[in-house]
Amino acid sequence: MPNQITRIANEYVTVELSSLGAEMQTLVTADGRSWLWHGDPAFWAGRAPVLFPMVGKAPDNRIRIDGTPYEMAQHGFARRSEFVLAQSTPSTCRYELTASDATRAVYPFEFLLSVEYALEGARLTVAAEVENRDGKPMPFGFGFHPAFVWPLPGADGQPHTVTLHNGAEPALARLEEGLLGPKALPSPFKAGTLTLDHSLFEADAMIFLQGAGDGLAYAAQDGPALNFSFENLPNLALWTKPGTVPDAPFLCVEPWHGTAAALGSSGELSERPFSLILQHWEKSRFAFAVELPA
Repeated sequence: MPNQITRIANEYVTVELSSLGAEMQTLVTADGRSWLWHGDPAFWAGRAPVLFPMVGKAPDNRIRIDGTPYEMAQHGFARRSEFVLAQSTPSTCRYELTASDATRAVYPFEFLLSVEYALEGARLTVAAEVENRDGKPMPFGFGFHPAFVWPLPGADGQPHTVTLHNGAEPALARLEEGLLGPKALPSPFKAGTLTLDHSLFEADAMIFLQGAGDGLAYAAQDGPALNFSFENLPNLALWTKPGTVPDAPFLCVEPWHGTAAALGSSGELSERPFSLILQHWEKSRFAFAVELPA
């Protein structure tokens, strides 16, 4: 049956996961606090989609592979695909997606995408592996798109910040017509810290192509913090739904390897910024971990 829910848990954290998109549905600590956005469609129905085989949009929603066009919706097809639960223990599970007639029609490759969730104490690690099972080089992009509640539990009315572990001030990139704009804009970070305000998202996502480092903290001033670490995910985006009344009550912390197509580009998948190309039987791994207040 489609959209089966799997639950993993330990004494600190409980996570519910859906086979549709291998997407996390809930993230709750033992004290009953919920940290993941609950997907209210009045704002945004997503919760934590997995982005493959591309991140962001393509020109006219059409990618090209060696010049041949294929229809491809924003963020690829994995988030709308039914995964198989390949392994499950009380505190871990692994989902798998392989090529099908539906995927071959828009992405002509044989592949294996596995997504594994693992709890260790108050830390959740989400790891993905992409394997090329085709006889030809396979271009792709990959990203995570988890959304967390804003304000954080118990922190109503408090300022919230994102602080990069490396203390950097990475240049800002913006989308134009849904595609990556050419300008490097001044960083909104000051000594590694950004104080969040919904006005920052009036021009859509804030994208940091390079320099955001391998971890950050999302925190309330006098309240809880979520600490993140990233593996093989050089790009970072922060996003919430702009222009809603009231303001959308979530923040997406999105580590990527790959971005939307560049404005004015051909749409060739291999030429998108930070795209990867796997040879036959090669694999790439990507992961993020979030440490929750115990």
